[in-house]
Amino acid sequence: MVLKAFFPTCCTSADSGLLVGRWVPEQSSAVVLAVVHFPFIPVQVKELLAQVQQASQVSVAVLGTWCHRRQETEESLGHFLEGLGALFSHEPWLQLCRERGSKSWSCKATRRQGPAPLAPVCEDQVMLVFYDQRKVLLSRLHPPAALPEHQAGDATASTGGLAAVFDTVARSEVLFQSDRFDDGPVRLTHWQSEGVEASILVELAKRAAGPICLLLACLLSLISAASSCWKANTLVSVLLDMALGLLLLSWLHRKDRFAQLAEALVPVADRVAEELQHLLQWLMGVPAGLKMNRALDQVLGRFFLYHIHLWISYIHLMSPFIEHILWHLGLSACLGLTVALSILSDIISLLTFHIYCFYVYGARLYCLKIHGLSSLWRLFRGKKWNVLRQRVDSCSYDLDQLFIGTLLFTILIFLLPTTALYYLVFTLLRLLVVTVQGLVHLLVDLINSLPLYSLGLRLCRPYRLAAGVKFRVLEHEAGRPLRLLMQVNPLPFSRVVRIYRLPSCGRPPKHSWGSLCRRLLFGELIYPWRQRGDRQD
Repeated sequence: MVLKAFFPTCCTSADSGLLVGRWVPEQSSAVVLAVVHFPFIPVQVKELLAQVQQASQVSVAVLGTWCHRRQETEESLGHFLEGLGALFSHEPWLQLCRERGSKSWSCKATRRQGPAPLAPVCEDQVMLVFYDQRKVLLSRLHPPAALPEHQAGDATASTGGLAAVFDTVARSEVLFQSDRFDDGPVRLTHWQSEGVEASILVELAKRAAGPICLLLACLLSLISAASSCWKANTLVSVLLDMALGLLLLSWLHRKDRFAQLAEALVPVADRVAEELQHLLQWLMGVPAGLKMNRALDQVLGRFFLYHIHLWISYIHLMSPFIEHILWHLGLSACLGLTVALSILSDIISLLTFHIYCFYVYGARLYCLKIHGLSSLWRLFRGKKWNVLRQRVDSCSYDLDQLFIGTLLFTILIFLLPTTALYYLVFTLLRLLVVTVQGLVHLLVDLINSLPLYSLGLRLCRPYRLAAGVKFRVLEHEAGRPLRLLMQVNPLPFSRVVRIYRLPSCGRPPKHSWGSLCRRLLFGELIYPWRQRGDRQD
């Protein structure tokens, strides 16, 4: 039987002692968390493991012994380590040893084949896997969508059996904090042993600084608590939104840009109204050489020209108050850039309200004629629409009904090109306005939903978001245990965005291209917001 022993790289130079960790029977693997050094009292070691197990809910135990043979001889220590199996009974019992004056290792796992003390002992093969304890502790393992390609000396591992390893190290953080400054009854070696001196200096500085360091410690604890959940992305998104909003507000207040915008707004509105007047005059003539119905063309053109005249009068009536309105609306930027962009979208809707009215008039008129033509076409075929059963049924019509239907069908079919041209022009204008508003709302959604904290974490600390691991062979010789180095594969940026993307508050309805073309063809109104009766495709 082959057993996997996950050994932290920070303990490769540790003094001889006991291997403390967790045994994962379903994976036939042992996760070593720390090394307990001599001298120690077995009762104190058991009390420490009981406290850690109660705090972390991890079945921590003594898995075996660790022997680091240095330049001097340690023959007596080797016999002493072999006898520790009677004090800390564990099956299997690991015996890891680093040879003196070389990088060779010897690994052995023994277990008894029966409950009796004198039962025969069998020996299993051990595969030694080194891992960076700090990176595994801080990493959050994700199931990978696509594993990386095989490289020379590397083998890719799935996350099925590694989840228990990552979970064990993450939940055993209490063990790493219990003996940070070597002032306890049990002396340990783990990932914090490499920076004990720095930790002591930090602790002394914290005690000397007093309230300032206490405040900083509270902020750091708040950030660390937020970083363990989705609130960190929300917090960073809100802070960035507020910072961009204040930056925009300072830019608007600088050099009195509210007055400049107010002075430019009225000429732009007049210019848009003037261009619409030229467009309507072009439609009232012979647009692109098309022969229109003269009477209907003049009625529609004058109707829309009158609306433009009302709109220009309204703009000039409001021109003395535009600067004050913009100034008060600009103060909303202190609530965030997304609030200012949302108000900008509302301003665009107000300034293009006449275009929206033209689109609604043209769409309703065009839709009315399309439905009238479809009803009269069913009349010619001896059909009618059954409102109660919601289907087309056969029906017999008399001569007068057929004559009236033919007359109405002829009138509608000759008036349809004129109505369709006005509908087409105003629909294109409406789609242009909706596109501009859609870009604004897309920017708002990007600011609100982009996981900036996770992206920064992936950029600065790529091992924190792990998509899996890969193994690199360190030693593979006959008669020696196989030694591997486990390395963390970072999560791709695309998967970081997809996994940690924040939910959007107001997403527009998602229509398929077929549904959109059908609505445009039959003159149904296209709204950029979701309606109650809309079905999701």
